[in-house]
Amino acid sequence: MILVNSYFDVERFNIKNNFKSDLRRIKKGILVLEKWITDEATLKRYKRFKKRKTAIAAVFVFSFLVFLSITAELWANSKPIVMFYNGSLLFPVYQDYHPTKFGRSDILYMDYRSLKDDPKNKFDIWPLIEWNPLESNEELTSYPSAPSTDNLFGTDDRGRDVLTRLLYGFRYSIGFAVLVWIISYLVGVLIGAIMGFSGGIVDLIGMRFFEVWESLPALTVLITLIAILDPSFILLVAFQSLFGWMMIATYMRAEFLKLRKREFVEAAHSLGVKKYKIMFKHILPNALAPIITFSPFAVAAGITALTSLDYLGFGLKPPTPSWGELLQQAKSNFTTAWWLAVYPSVAIFITVFSLNMIGEAIRDAFDPRK
Repeated sequence: MILVNSYFDVERFNIKNNFKSDLRRIKKGILVLEKWITDEATLKRYKRFKKRKTAIAAVFVFSFLVFLSITAELWANSKPIVMFYNGSLLFPVYQDYHPTKFGRSDILYMDYRSLKDDPKNKFDIWPLIEWNPLESNEELTSYPSAPSTDNLFGTDDRGRDVLTRLLYGFRYSIGFAVLVWIISYLVGVLIGAIMGFSGGIVDLIGMRFFEVWESLPALTVLITLIAILDPSFILLVAFQSLFGWMMIATYMRAEFLKLRKREFVEAAHSLGVKKYKIMFKHILPNALAPIITFSPFAVAAGITALTSLDYLGFGLKPPTPSWGELLQQAKSNFTTAWWLAVYPSVAIFITVFSLNMIGEAIRDAFDPRK
């Protein structure tokens, strides 16, 4: 009995020491990151952001989701990641092989599941989820099907794996949101900078244009444009960007109006520096707070916008994986397929909540009152 107690005491001591050493490594990594930041104001903002533990956790959660989506083929696919067949090392996930390579001349598309018991297949490594986002589970008798060992999150109304479509759907959502954010902010920063720096008649005309453009019902105009034209991913990004630049343009106008009479700007004028260099080399670096602060919220809004358009049927074309399409299916099957509503809703909540936590921490870090 004494030996047993001694053994557990030693194990507890080792676990405690390992935990302390891990904490020391994390702190050391944070300190190294802080050494890279040379600007004092930026370092203070970073330390304020670091104090928000929920924001740090949100960064890890969101980064993990982005990583899973970017590498989705490695986690969910109907092809093996790697296989050693007939003396050749193959990578079906990354390269398409003609069925004749596997001795099949009667088909056009290779079903790799049929090769699992083939004697020529020495070994293969499959993704954790052996379904692609467009594939139906033909062994099921009815669709949508409840969660099972074959389909952990169930299937949609066409027998496709819900977990796989969630994973691939996030790729389209984050891609759409990031592109809209980049285009909107580039246009908004440019227009706001010109208005704020110029002032006078340019600013007056620009503000009247803002008022007219903001009065338009954005969602109605978007749906009308999408209904007239054949919707595609690029068109959806362009249409959403039409109304996404106004908010950041307003803030950038205010920042440039505030900074254009500062001493360093007057000094640049007196030295004969060109106006565009003053705008983007001297003023813009001092007006980045709104851009950085609102970016996480803009990305979250982009994800929500694409989900809403897909839900209404004006988004991505079927059979493109989409969170909004799954929610639309949930509305049609709300009495029999609860999983179509629960899992996409949880995915949207985790993503938007993480971005909002990051945005709130950045906003507090850039708060001049702190």
